[in-house]
Amino acid sequence: MFERRNIKHIYLKITRQVKDFLLSDKSREFFIFLFFFLVAGGFWLLQTLNNDYEAEFSIPVRLKGVPNNVVITSEPASELRIKVKDKGTVLLNYMLGKSFYPVTLDYSDYKGVDNQVRIYAPQIERKVLSQLNVSTRLLSMKPDTLEYIYSTGASKLVPVRLQGTVSAGRQYYLSDTIFRPDSVLVYAPEGVLDTITAAYTQRVKLEDISDTLKQQVPLRVQRGVKFVPASIEMMLPVDIYTEKTVEVPLRGVNFPADKVLRAFPSKVQVTFQVGLSHFRQITANDFHIYVSYEELLRLGSDKYTVKLRNIPKGVSQIRFNPEQVDFLIEQVSPHYGN
Repeated sequence: MFERRNIKHIYLKITRQVKDFLLSDKSREFFIFLFFFLVAGGFWLLQTLNNDYEAEFSIPVRLKGVPNNVVITSEPASELRIKVKDKGTVLLNYMLGKSFYPVTLDYSDYKGVDNQVRIYAPQIERKVLSQLNVSTRLLSMKPDTLEYIYSTGASKLVPVRLQGTVSAGRQYYLSDTIFRPDSVLVYAPEGVLDTITAAYTQRVKLEDISDTLKQQVPLRVQRGVKFVPASIEMMLPVDIYTEKTVEVPLRGVNFPADKVLRAFPSKVQVTFQVGLSHFRQITANDFHIYVSYEELLRLGSDKYTVKLRNIPKGVSQIRFNPEQVDFLIEQVSPHYGN
């Protein structure tokens, strides 16, 4: 209750003060000053707008009447930037009242050589000047030449390739590079189409990745070439390294029927790094240590340095224990093992 009464009292007090000010001599003098200030400002603005000025505007560009069997592989500029000069009142009309219509190009009006069309400044200026006031001077236009390249339906499917560098952080690795889609349709004039073997992404530089990354990547723009789609989704699966040890036997190959390999020890511990997601998949059976009879004869020693004949995919940082084994070639009966 007290608060309502207090608010009402403040409202009445402010209303009384405003009313007293409006009826005072000071307020009359203020409004007279404000009136003449606005009149003077209006005359100044009219005088200012009567001078010549330069201004820039944009006009949209449209290409129409393209046949169904024609693919525009290099679109013309989407807009023209024009610089004009005229009185301020005319330029103000362009800014506030008049919007420019698109400059329309009809495909059938222009004949191209080698699937390429160029429309030069004089042809474009006529379309622009028709929208300007008679008193307006056209100072410049960018671009001054419109160009488009087209293909009459010739296309092919090409694979997507990464351009750039990607690297994982410490103790991580990139297990794959996946593109979706992994191939795109390319349209180009036949002479150009024959030279295209892949669609490359725009240059990518990603470092110290520690988690699976997914992002949209535009394809590299080539003059006169159109890729559908123009961008792809790139996924970089990231895995963390872990260490694993397996025991792999040494096996002799190409030994005569009456000779056999004796190695000490007969098995070698192979320690390696592998992604956590592949830890269970990689086993001792994925490693092969084959020792050929001819290689041992060439050694001239009874110690063999362990080497792998194959390395499973996704395995790195391989170590052996021991790195060397003692061996001997034992003479046996030709019927040994039967």
